[in-house]
Amino acid sequence: MHEIPGLLWERPEMRNALQARDFGRVFELLRQYAGLSQTAIGSLTGLAQGKVSDIMNGHQQVTAFEVFERIADGVSMPDAARITLGLAPRTALALLIPRQDDGPGFAAPTAPPSVDRIGDSEGDEMRRRQFVGLTGAALFSAVVGKTDATHDTAFGIEDLAAALTEPLMTVDRAPEIAPLAQIVAEAKASYQACHYTQVITLLPPLLRSLRIACQVLDGDLRMRANELSAEAYHVAASILLKQEDKGLTWLAADRSVQAAYASENPLMLGSSARIITHALMDGGHHRAATDNAARSAERMGATFTAPSDNDLSVYGSLLLRGAVAAAQHGNRNTTLELLDEAADAGQRLGHEGNHLWTAFGPNNVLCHRVNIALTMGDAGTAIEHARKVDIDALPIAERKATLLLDTSRAFLIWGKDDKALHVLRAAGQIAPEEITSRPATLRLVRDLVETAPISVRRETREYAESLGVNA
Repeated sequence: MHEIPGLLWERPEMRNALQARDFGRVFELLRQYAGLSQTAIGSLTGLAQGKVSDIMNGHQQVTAFEVFERIADGVSMPDAARITLGLAPRTALALLIPRQDDGPGFAAPTAPPSVDRIGDSEGDEMRRRQFVGLTGAALFSAVVGKTDATHDTAFGIEDLAAALTEPLMTVDRAPEIAPLAQIVAEAKASYQACHYTQVITLLPPLLRSLRIACQVLDGDLRMRANELSAEAYHVAASILLKQEDKGLTWLAADRSVQAAYASENPLMLGSSARIITHALMDGGHHRAATDNAARSAERMGATFTAPSDNDLSVYGSLLLRGAVAAAQHGNRNTTLELLDEAADAGQRLGHEGNHLWTAFGPNNVLCHRVNIALTMGDAGTAIEHARKVDIDALPIAERKATLLLDTSRAFLIWGKDDKALHVLRAAGQIAPEEITSRPATLRLVRDLVETAPISVRRETREYAESLGVNA
């Protein structure tokens, strides 16, 4: 039995074929790289060998989502490839409500009269298995190198922008909460794993469905829908911050806060206050950001009697966000006060956790000390703090990568270009998309190229070229 190489699904030509729903090309690539004959492809997908031949020769087209599913299942297509094709990932199947135009961006291509079409009679139930408005962006390769991911990300951001701004559609049924909660959890976990392209793909249909749920559900279900919306918009704002899209960040952050208020959940309010604080910082409003975080944390702290792990984690994360804002505002005293309060919350928590997706704990406090020392221009102190961090204890890849990037910047400022490059490479191994998809990180690479001494100049330029960064 032939084994289909996992990397085949990440090849640009395969992604292009899936996005175009060109199954003739898909089958040809399976033949070329997996050694599958037409008979073998037919056996896996339930298609006659003659049908496979006609598809590969361009005499027939596959247009039915039922057949898409059969082919995807037959060849064990991974979730990233399923998403590119327009199918829901197996790990987060949900009946997301399609747009009213019945198209969800997936109208079948018009075929010439001489070309037969396979499966034009798919039903509405199968159609609802699509994700709404997917752009076809797939996961980046786990290996850092030249990719077309910037192009994919740009298309994904456009679809996310549409989901944030388009009018609410009218529907005749409410979405189910349980699958929506599952996809929110997947989006947040994917963000923390630095799988940003996947997050950008998941968010547009998720946000559309959550808007509907918040409008049509009642009682406790509506409260739950608002909690999920607060979290989903928080993720959207976080992704947009990394893409340096200030306008959409503000919109998503505000939506998160509004949903949190509607949920009447104090923890959701505290969590959403974090993303508003970050958005204020990104806009240069550092004093307002500091005040917002400090006030929100004070309100939370005033209610504590026997705080839970969730309480301490959201509270501590708010204090850390306020400390970073105060450092950017140049307010050293407030920075140190908020840092010390956060450290106390970390000690009370007593472990490295990821409660309510905060990744809060004593090591996270140390990571923020690194960032704040760097912000205040003290690269040496930043590196000293970095040496105290137990990076293996950090619970999420995004936090590990952020620490390494801050440390790389500190080494660059300190004139240790070789160490800066080494640490930057380490960040790329942990979280490739943190390197390849963020403008700020690519600027760091350019800075390394410009300042690299002769001893590491060639290595630095080769690394930059591997990322598509022009020296």
